[in-house]
Amino acid sequence: MRKIVALRRVLGDALGHFNDDDGWAMASHLAISALMALFPFLIFATTLASFLGAQAFAETAVHLVFDTWPDQIAAPIAREVVNVLTVQRGDLLTFGVALAGFFASNGVEALRTSLNRAYRVVETRSIWFRRTQSIVFVLIATVGFVAISVLLVFAPLIARFLEARFDWIQPYMGTITLWRFVIASAVIVFALVAVHIWLPAGKRRLVDIVPGIIFTLIAWLIGSTVFAAYLDNFASYVTTYAGLASIMIAVVFLYIVSVIFILGGELNASVRRYLDARAKVAG
Repeated sequence: MRKIVALRRVLGDALGHFNDDDGWAMASHLAISALMALFPFLIFATTLASFLGAQAFAETAVHLVFDTWPDQIAAPIAREVVNVLTVQRGDLLTFGVALAGFFASNGVEALRTSLNRAYRVVETRSIWFRRTQSIVFVLIATVGFVAISVLLVFAPLIARFLEARFDWIQPYMGTITLWRFVIASAVIVFALVAVHIWLPAGKRRLVDIVPGIIFTLIAWLIGSTVFAAYLDNFASYVTTYAGLASIMIAVVFLYIVSVIFILGGELNASVRRYLDARAKVAG
């Protein structure tokens, strides 16, 4: 009985604060910011990868970003993204590419603002520190993606090695879908941990952010599955928005993900408030 009461208090606190503190509007801001930051980031990362010699990065980056999206949403956008990323560009240190990196950091700032509200903390760090940290996040993500791209060059060798020793794994190695999804999921988990710990003001331990991360991953899976089923059976985006259908679908999907992401932060904050309140009563 006590666990049910605690769960109701935590969920009531999280949902109440989300609703009272303009969580729905913040989710819209985060969704649009994410969409506007995604393409500049991929352009910036692809240019850097080409400069470092990772020529196959475009395909790898698209898989890492879109493999965890429902196929109905990811497939049309991924095709266009690959077309954009495979266009030859000039030197790395051009104004356009540097500007793309800056625009990509705006997405990180949107994440920061959303989490500061969710964790109910006031930002005291300077704008220079925050912007520098955002750009560093973009650079780290880029280098990480490039490293994965290079490592995936050896994937066929690893696949043949595993097939030779484990017969049961052969059906999964045919399309390489399994390991792509695993890698993409691992990237998401690492990114969630990083943004929850380092982006918002204040300090948090890993144990403090586990509830929100677990909620985010489960809700992402459920939300994307339900939305994909809705697109298959009920939606009429193509007839309504014509050529803009892919973008509209992506915006709606990112809005759903943004709501889930912010609620993850709200849940972490609510759990922490509940545990602190219990500790004060016990003390």
